[in-house]
Amino acid sequence: MSILVRSIAWLLAAAVTFATLGPPGLRPHSDLGQDGEHALAFILVGLAFGLAYPRRRLLVAGAAVVLIGVLELMQFWAPGRHARLEDFLVDALTACLGFALAAVTDWVMTRFRPNASATSEGPAE
Repeated sequence: MSILVRSIAWLLAAAVTFATLGPPGLRPHSDLGQDGEHALAFILVGLAFGLAYPRRRLLVAGAAVVLIGVLELMQFWAPGRHARLEDFLVDALTACLGFALAAVTDWVMTRFRPNASATSEGPAE
């Protein structure tokens, strides 16, 4: 399952990169508005990477914030694109929220998972 979650995370990152740097006409649009679209995209990226790399979640979150900044700066050289501090802040904060949701999800799943040692034992004598 880990390879599936990691594949999804990297595909989401590729899709967000294309939507950010690709031709404006090929970028998906929704009724959420620009900030809403950014928030949805990056919360999903943060959640996916948070679930894909649980042992290195803090390191991956830090790298994500740096790479989100790099992605925003790369828009200076992308025709028809513009880099904005507001976009970076929305993207970075919602990605971090996605990482936090991944941590909460892991905690809940661990907390409510049946104890494997109790279920593998035979009946009490």
